[in-house]
Amino acid sequence: MGYVSEDTIAAAATAMSAAGIGIVRISGPDAVRAADMVYHSPKGKTKLCEVPSHTIHYGTICDKDGQVIDEVLVSVMRAPRSYTAEDTVEINCHGGVLAVRRVLDAVISCSTEVPIRLAQPGEFTKRAFLNGRIDLSRAEAVMDLIEAKNEYALKNSVSQVRGSLYEKITALRSQILYQIAHIEASLDDPENLDFTSHIEELGNQVRGWEEEIRRLIDTAQDGRLATEGIRTVIVGKPNAGKSSLLNLMIGEERAIVTDVAGTTRDVLTETINLQGITLLITDTAGIRQTDDLVEQIGVERAKQSAAGADLLLWIVDSSVPLDENDRQICSLLAGRSSIVLLNKSDLDTVVDESDIRGLFADREEGCRVPVLSFSARQKTGFDELVAMLKDMFFRGKLSWNDEVVITNMRHTSLLQRSEESLRKVEESIENGMSEDFFSIDLMDAYEALGDIIGEEIGDDLADEIFSRFCMGK
Repeated sequence: MGYVSEDTIAAAATAMSAAGIGIVRISGPDAVRAADMVYHSPKGKTKLCEVPSHTIHYGTICDKDGQVIDEVLVSVMRAPRSYTAEDTVEINCHGGVLAVRRVLDAVISCSTEVPIRLAQPGEFTKRAFLNGRIDLSRAEAVMDLIEAKNEYALKNSVSQVRGSLYEKITALRSQILYQIAHIEASLDDPENLDFTSHIEELGNQVRGWEEEIRRLIDTAQDGRLATEGIRTVIVGKPNAGKSSLLNLMIGEERAIVTDVAGTTRDVLTETINLQGITLLITDTAGIRQTDDLVEQIGVERAKQSAAGADLLLWIVDSSVPLDENDRQICSLLAGRSSIVLLNKSDLDTVVDESDIRGLFADREEGCRVPVLSFSARQKTGFDELVAMLKDMFFRGKLSWNDEVVITNMRHTSLLQRSEESLRKVEESIENGMSEDFFSIDLMDAYEALGDIIGEEIGDDLADEIFSRFCMGK
C-alpha cells in the first residue's frame, strides 16, 4: 500500500506478569539503532546495526547510566522479512512486571536521540496490514487467535491467518470483476461486442456466487458458538440438581449444594470447556411459586437469563412427581434449543420421558427436545450430554478441516451486503433490464467483498479495528 512509517515504536509483546520470559518488541526505521543504544555484547564488540538479518545475539540491556538491567537474547529482523515488514528487534528478557518494564523504559528513553515512542494498541499488526504483508481478514484473525478459547477456534484462526478467507474472497472478486469488465466493454463497443448472448451464463454465475456466499454466511452461527461459547442456562425447580450439574461440568465445588430448597438466589456464570466445546454456563435460582421476595427476584432473573440463551438445560428431579412449576419451566423452552436431563436416575424414579413429552401437549418441539436419563451424583449420562451438544450445534462434529468458517460480525455483514447486491443482479436479469444495471450491482458486491480483506478501508475503520488489539500486537 506504499505505507512508510516515519517513527519507530516499542512495546511489551508479552503480558506484564510473572513469567519465565518477557519480550520487548521494537519496529520501524530506527529499530536497530534504538536497540544498539541499550544493548551490550559480552566483549563490547558486537553492534546490532552490523549483524545479519534473522540472527540472535546474547548480551545485556543497560539503562542510560550504564547499569545492567537484565541478561537478554536479542533477535534482529530486517525489512521486509519481519512481522511488520519493517526493521524489527525483539529483546527476550526475563519475565516479570519489573524486568520487562525496565527494559522497555530503557528503550523508550532513547527518544532523546532516536524518534521512538510507545506503540498504540494493535499498531504492530496495523503496520503489517498497511505495509501489505497481510490483508485485513488475516489481521483480524490474529486477534481471534490470541482470544481463542478452544482448539477449534484456534484452528480456524490459524487457517484465516494463513489466508483461507482471503483466498476465497479474492477468487470471488476476480470472477465478479471479469464479468464487470465484459459488461463495460460491451457498453463501450455495442457494435462489436454483444453481451446479450452471455446473459444466461451471467445469471448462472450469479446464482453460483450467491450460493457460495450463503454457505459462508451459514457458518457464522457455528463460528460464533465455537469462538465465543454457547450461552447455556441451567433451569429447573429448587433441589433438582442444577448446582450439582454446574459443579460436575466445572470439575470443582463452585456452587453451593444443600438439601435446603432455594439455596441459589442469583445467577452464577462460568466459562468451561467440554471436549473442545466452550460453554458460557449459568446456574440460576430454582423456578417455583414463592412468597420470599429475594427468591422471587432470583426466579425472575432466571427467566431473563433463559430468554437470552443459546441452550437451555432443564434439569428435572425424576425422583419426585411433576407439578405446576414444571409446566411453567416447560414454557420457557418454547422455540429454544433445549435438553431435558432426568436427574437422580440413581434413585427410585417416578418421572420418565413420556411424562416430559406429556407436558409439551400438542407443541411440535415436544417431539424434538432430547430427554436424557442423568445422575449428577453418579456422573452417569455425562458423555451422552456432550455428544448431544455436538449434534445439536455442530452437526455431530467439531472439525472444520479446510472449510472457511466466519467468526467476525463485520465479515458477516459485508457478506450479506454482497449477497443482496447479487440478488439485485439476478432480479435485473429476470426483469430484462439493460446491462448497465448489472454492472452497478456487481460493483457493489465486488466492493463489499473488498472491504472484508481491506482493499478499500478508511482510516477511522482501521483505527477502530486495531484499537481492539493488545498493546504489543
